[in-house]
Amino acid sequence: MLDFFGDIGGAIMSPLYYVISFVLTSFHTLFGGIFGAASGTAWVLSIIGLTLVIRMALIPLFVKQIKSSRNMQLIQPKVRELQKKYGHDREKLAAETMKLYKDSGTNPFASCLPILLQMPIFLALFRLIDQAAKKPEVERGLMTTQLNEQFGDAIFLGAKISDTFINTDDTGVRVLAAVLVLAMTATTFLTQRQLMSKNMPADALTGPYAQQQKLLLYVLPVVFAVGGIAFPVGVLFYWTTSNLWTMGQQFYVIRNNPAPGTPAATAKEDRDKAKAARKGITLEPDPVEESTVVIEEKPSRQQPQRQTKAQRNKKKKR
Repeated sequence: MLDFFGDIGGAIMSPLYYVISFVLTSFHTLFGGIFGAASGTAWVLSIIGLTLVIRMALIPLFVKQIKSSRNMQLIQPKVRELQKKYGHDREKLAAETMKLYKDSGTNPFASCLPILLQMPIFLALFRLIDQAAKKPEVERGLMTTQLNEQFGDAIFLGAKISDTFINTDDTGVRVLAAVLVLAMTATTFLTQRQLMSKNMPADALTGPYAQQQKLLLYVLPVVFAVGGIAFPVGVLFYWTTSNLWTMGQQFYVIRNNPAPGTPAATAKEDRDKAKAARKGITLEPDPVEESTVVIEEKPSRQQPQRQTKAQRNKKKKR
């Protein structure tokens, strides 16, 4: 049974080995020509290059994630209304909530897509580094025996990039691994905190959605910190680089396209006014947002009153 699942896992991972090793060896050809094929610097830069390629490929999903997250924030008042109305009927509440998600174009699971799609890539890279050190003769993807030996033995800042914090007695490896684990944990925490403190309206800071965000804020960094001590140094470079990309990408979006009614939106409005004032321009309020639409009701048509024959004849004589 275990062999069966192992074969399935190998069939799933095999295409990933080829994709990841293609990008990795392409960058290694570039950086290896500069720093040397067996250089740890060349392999670390290749891992960083791999990370950047993957994150650029995930930009469309990140855009969907931002839109879905923004919609989730904005519909929280309506979600709470549904909870008050249908709190006694879970099936009805679930149905109405899903209808609200559908009508507003919100996917509650979209915020998890980038990290979920990165997990197989992370596992494939983990296996490539781990097996390059343990079994360099086993070729995976485009990683030849020679490349595996170079990859597994590569040293960066005095530490082998295939070593982990818990499987070595080398102080240099442990120091570098500890620094990278702390960096990975801190960037995970700061990215989530950046979202909650600057780009969430007040209405979204309470309720189940807020609890979910707080869970991500505090639990996810702990998971990375605990798991990070078992990651090879090369994988730690991957995740730290990925987190830094996420933080910068999110900062750009929050600064330039914040969600309405958030501190980031207020800050952007203040910046726009200050910029306009320096140029001697007065910003006019948006008439679409500021004007009040008045809907005039048409007067109801008066029905003619019934008249007697004598009254009608009298009216004709006039």
